Amino acid sequence: MVVINLEGRVVEEDLRPSSDTPTHLELYRNFPEIGGIAHTHSTYATSWAQAQNSIPCLGTTHADNMYGRIPCTRKLRTEEVEKDYELNTGKVIVETFQTIDYRFMPAVLVANHGPFTWGKDPWEAVHNSIILEEVAKPDFITKQINPQAAEAPRILVDKHFFRKHGSSAYYGQN
Repeated sequence: MVVINLEGRVVEEDLRPSSDTPTHLELYRNFPEIGGIAHTHSTYATSWAQAQNSIPCLGTTHADNMYGRIPCTRKLRTEEVEKDYELNTGKVIVETFQTIDYRFMPAVLVANHGPFTWGKDPWEAVHNSIILEEVAKPDFITKQINPQAAEAPRILVDKHFFRKHGSSAYYGQN
């Protein structure tokens, strides 16, 4: 792993940083409480991204970990792809979160691309990538079984999410 600072300069290692570094830096600058970012091309989450669809919150497995729909960004415009593609990928993610709390939704699907997740540190970011893929699978299968499957009621989503997250959490061990 190549360690860089928030200006994008390498501070440890002799290797080149990821080509996605501008995307990551944009997220770090705009989501101040994150300490790690993961970007994968996992099968199910990437399929939702390529379909340009958010992942609906259909049940409690999803609601336990992600608060509501997992958003999909808009498609990048031609000029955003041609010039500063990686930076603009970060900008479109930030744009998508103008009305979504990134602390309660630690995942996004970049249209036609794939998922990004984040957390308080790199390990939590990777953990959220695993959760994202495990949520994307049953939601995909559910939509195959019943294309009209409705999202879980907000009261159920709230109960499952907030019993595990936030100041009033009571689920599990301390």
